[in-house]
Amino acid sequence: MNPFWNPLVDRLSPYVPGEQPLRSDFIKLNTNENPYPPSPRAVAAMREELGEDGARLRLYPDPDAKAMKTAVAAFFSEFSLSVNQVFVGNGSDEVLAIAFLALLKHDRPILLPDVTYSFYPVYCGLYGIAFTTVPLDAEFQVNIDDYRLKNGGIVLANPNAPTGCLLPVEEIGRLADIHPCSVLLVDEAYVDFAGETTPTAIALVKKHANILVVRTLSKSHALAGLRVGYAVGDEKLIEALDRVKNSFNSFPLDRLAIVAAAAAIGDAAYLEKTRAAVMKSRKALFARLVGMGFDVLPSASNFLFARHPRHDARAILLALRERGILVRHFDAPRTAQYLRISVGTNAQCGALIEALSDILGAAR
Repeated sequence: MNPFWNPLVDRLSPYVPGEQPLRSDFIKLNTNENPYPPSPRAVAAMREELGEDGARLRLYPDPDAKAMKTAVAAFFSEFSLSVNQVFVGNGSDEVLAIAFLALLKHDRPILLPDVTYSFYPVYCGLYGIAFTTVPLDAEFQVNIDDYRLKNGGIVLANPNAPTGCLLPVEEIGRLADIHPCSVLLVDEAYVDFAGETTPTAIALVKKHANILVVRTLSKSHALAGLRVGYAVGDEKLIEALDRVKNSFNSFPLDRLAIVAAAAAIGDAAYLEKTRAAVMKSRKALFARLVGMGFDVLPSASNFLFARHPRHDARAILLALRERGILVRHFDAPRTAQYLRISVGTNAQCGALIEALSDILGAAR
């Protein structure tokens, strides 16, 4: 250990993000980015905010990002949200990090699925939060009754990552009732791709003061490069997040991010168009992969989790990379033979299938 380090630093196991190659000719199906551009309204809002000379950039942004919070509350008006029930951050990862510190650091361990977003254990290591993993079942599904354990909080990605499996909203409400004194954090990074009617746990927030729903504009709104996320929950939960935020970074979103996010959230028609296109491509890609002999989990996200019973996942990964296509591999006991494949455009998905046909054929 370096003598200048805090001892904690030596013990950390940092999160490893998906590869962002320097070359621009790769087909990137490894980081679940949206294959379509963001709403034109979002781009126009940034240009207007920037102006001809960028003079507004000399001024700090609104620390409360009221324009974005107002847009979120309006988008979910059917649930009677107020702006005081919305928290915003620099990507959902920052929102999650603040939530872990503000709401999940207690005497008892928090509960996590054994296969889930790998950043959650990283936050636990950073903040000294004990956690217990609860195994998914044989089909990689969450069983709510397995969570009848004493805990300091529960974190569920829904749809789960990297599996893409969806837990019904009714089951989330049941879990909140089982543990009314524990915070239930529901990470909905991918939920906009779950179906024609988005099954969001935000519908439960009014009834359950212990549910915090975290979302991002990186996936369904195609703003991964801008870094915008938010949380919705009871006002007391949001107050806790604000207290931590304002003790750490009182200006999490810049001026361009605020106006772009508000515009993107307000463009419901564009969101509907692009998410429908992704879901249609996912359905077609699922069928093609199954036709090639892959076992593919049912997905409610913008990616597929697949394995081939006769071919090693890492070997396929490397062979695809040689052909200019990136996918993601998680080398852990239950997932080592699976690949996570982001849903791209129809052309990108076609190139993937063509490459896989070549790879699988050559391996016979």
